[in-house]
Amino acid sequence: MVVDPAALPEATVRPPYPFSAIVGQDAMRRALLVAAVDPAVGGVLVFGDRGTGKSTAVRALAALLPPMRAVAGCPYACDPVDAAALCPACAARRGQGLAVKTVPVPVVDLPLGATEDRVVGALDIGRALGAGEKAFEPGLLARANRGFLYIDEVNLLEDHLVDLLLDVAASGVNTVEREGLSLRHPARFVLVGSGNPEEGELRPQLLDRFGLAVTVTTPADLASRVTIVRRRDAYERDPAGFAAEWAGEEARLGGQILAARAHLAEVAVPDAVLEAAAGLCLALGTDGLRGELTLMRTARAVAGLDGAGTVTLDHLREVAPSALSHRLRRNPLDEAGSEARIARALADILG
Repeated sequence: MVVDPAALPEATVRPPYPFSAIVGQDAMRRALLVAAVDPAVGGVLVFGDRGTGKSTAVRALAALLPPMRAVAGCPYACDPVDAAALCPACAARRGQGLAVKTVPVPVVDLPLGATEDRVVGALDIGRALGAGEKAFEPGLLARANRGFLYIDEVNLLEDHLVDLLLDVAASGVNTVEREGLSLRHPARFVLVGSGNPEEGELRPQLLDRFGLAVTVTTPADLASRVTIVRRRDAYERDPAGFAAEWAGEEARLGGQILAARAHLAEVAVPDAVLEAAAGLCLALGTDGLRGELTLMRTARAVAGLDGAGTVTLDHLREVAPSALSHRLRRNPLDEAGSEARIARALADILG
């Protein structure tokens, strides 16, 4: 039997590990914060060793964000003020007024063994057999709407699910045509994937859909390892007490995200920065214009997090590795890794 955490007594719900208590892994933390500020960046891919806090960071990030307003009773948690993104049922009732409630930002796990029906939704067998009704049972994509869809070991995901995710990620809509059902519902989410590159490569089509890609490694210095173990042990022994200890820092970081969101549209991107971004992508030979767009959006989000009103070349220099490292084609005449090639291009373009 699956138990909904929301139905449990408050004392039995274990708080997530605080995002601000994560030691090191600065690139991963920064990329996740950027995705929280501007989902248009396109999600985050985290590759690295096992046990480096990848899934912990994703769940901790969602806990930072304040509850969101949603249409009461809607299985897709539709935004009541965004008429263009309402599901058909909410759109039909909009003229009569929509009841509103606050709900936590969802973080939905997509397990490797999930069936297509489990992901996209299917016919509600119970209602079909019991009442003879053709009713839709929403899947994981419905639950993830307006939140995060997390895929651990994303490089091992089955090809047919990869194709499905590509379609939904591009349109923001899940279309279901099966067993006499025909419907569409909103499915806009921040896609976060993690995996170990030693276990297999990610399909290029899906790789390109991630706005940012970072690599995490096991800390190599003694002090960091001791701090990680000490904090994790304190959390395991007293989750509520540990969360309370970090509540102030969590509130500060949450406020920083909200402030960056509120002022994101006001952050200026000078032509000199856009020209540098385009020159960087030209020098690296990236395909299409997704690289420039991601550079611009990520640099703007970072500037917002820093409280800056204008994107600078320093912001561009900071975000270039995570925005471009997974977009480079292999060059048989250049054995340097992607980060080394980006560093060279940055030196040539930005000085």
